[in-house]
Amino acid sequence: MPKFAANLSTLFTELSFLDRFAAAREAGFDAVEFLFPYACEPEWIAGRLARYQLELVLHNFPPGDWAAGDRGMACDPRRIGEFQDSVELALDYAEELGVQQLHCMAGKLPPNVPHERAHATYVSNLRFAAAALKDRGLNLLIEPINDRDMPGYFLTGSRQAAAVIEECGLDNLFLQFDIYHMQRMEGDLANSLRSLLPLIRHIQIADVPGRHEPGTGEINYPYLFGLLDELGYAGWIGCEYNPRGDTNEGLAWRAGDWTRPAG
Repeated sequence: MPKFAANLSTLFTELSFLDRFAAAREAGFDAVEFLFPYACEPEWIAGRLARYQLELVLHNFPPGDWAAGDRGMACDPRRIGEFQDSVELALDYAEELGVQQLHCMAGKLPPNVPHERAHATYVSNLRFAAAALKDRGLNLLIEPINDRDMPGYFLTGSRQAAAVIEECGLDNLFLQFDIYHMQRMEGDLANSLRSLLPLIRHIQIADVPGRHEPGTGEINYPYLFGLLDELGYAGWIGCEYNPRGDTNEGLAWRAGDWTRPAG
């Protein structure tokens, strides 16, 4: 049976961020995730998690200046010091919030930087980050993101991510597989999930097109949820979608029979 976590950066956005924790518990979620906690003091979030008995399953490293277009900085050779500082900040929050996995956004390919140099910087920064996380017993995740929603993003394919993980050779570096992004970039979702499952430690969902709730688009989520059960995936599935209307009304899809066999 899939375990769903509410992404509080995309769900319950009719409420303030700190009020979304109560809404997630009232909607029946046992876990949450979000993009970035850094606009809040960590104790504020920790208090909400404890009060509503919610597990935090994921958040990201600081992305740089999001409003200016930054989407991470791990592939930028000009910002290595800034990246290393961001790892320390993420770890400070992780310790306070009890999260066990952190996502490192690759960033966009910087102007006038050859792909090969960006790749070498990315690998080096992942090794630095993974070592820092391993000291705290945490996993590091990387996620391919489609280049239509995020033009210029450095990491866009599941096989590219798998190759980076293999090159790094680290035992706490894994794949965050976003079904929405991979449908837009690659398709062939079932075979990708089958082949990449040993690398996957977190999954996120949204339908295509529109990035709305499951059942609003072309992806056969009942089949994929059944497949994940069949394959023995035991991790969380983050609901990182934009509701078409009211968040609670849009949660009706969870009443579906996700236990049906995939084959």
